[in-house]
Amino acid sequence: MTKLITIFALCMLSLMTSARQYTGHPYQNPNLSAHERAIDLCSRLTLEEKAMLMLDESPAIPRLGIKKFFWWSEALHGAANMGNVTVFPEPVAMAASFNPDLLYKVFDIASTEFRAQYNHRMYDLKGEDMKMRSLSQSDPCGDRCRMWLWICLSEYS
Repeated sequence: MTKLITIFALCMLSLMTSARQYTGHPYQNPNLSAHERAIDLCSRLTLEEKAMLMLDESPAIPRLGIKKFFWWSEALHGAANMGNVTVFPEPVAMAASFNPDLLYKVFDIASTEFRAQYNHRMYDLKGEDMKMRSLSQSDPCGDRCRMWLWICLSEYS
């Protein structure tokens, strides 16, 4: 009997998802390719809106359902400055391990912590995107020993 109920539930779920039609703009349709969605969205944005979206503090564009977004965050050694998260050694120290699998695990943990912090702020606290708290993360420089902006390397290592 349980098997029959499970099969029935799966059939109903399949019918419900296949019958669902998307009624929004094409750029919001997850069934289209990323390329198709990007073309549609770019055709709807004004030149001024496109320029504003290239700023590190991208403003909301309510008419298209685009929320404010910050592109300025870094994950140099984990989800630092985010509260109760794991902070890993600086990249020079991690590179000295010569262990790519370890570094993969480090940044897998960091990405999970970023997502958890973001989801908690956005959904549990009904917040909004904040500088240094966004999902767009980067390491400012892949080789800080050679980059002039990081001249004081000894201070950060």
